[in-house]
Amino acid sequence: MKKGIHPESYRLVAFKDMSNEHTFITRSSAASRENIEIDGVEYPLIKVEISNTSHPFYTGKMKLVDTAGRVDKFMTRYQQHMDKRK
Repeated sequence: MKKGIHPESYRLVAFKDMSNEHTFITRSSAASRENIEIDGVEYPLIKVEISNTSHPFYTGKMKLVDTAGRVDKFMTRYQQHMDKRK
């Protein structure tokens, strides 16, 4: 391994899966602006959108994300805005 490329500041950090509210604690050097108290101990908090407790590969459940519907909704609103400007 190359020397001097790995961070020296590993500490305990809480990661929170925002899709199912699962929280787990592990060592990390990731920067955090928020803190969370777990069992009377305060940890830096990192919010993640997906983890092993919510990922379809690990859970066996397929979850459909409706991004196309959101894009269509935005385009409809944007078109209405442009029509008003004419």
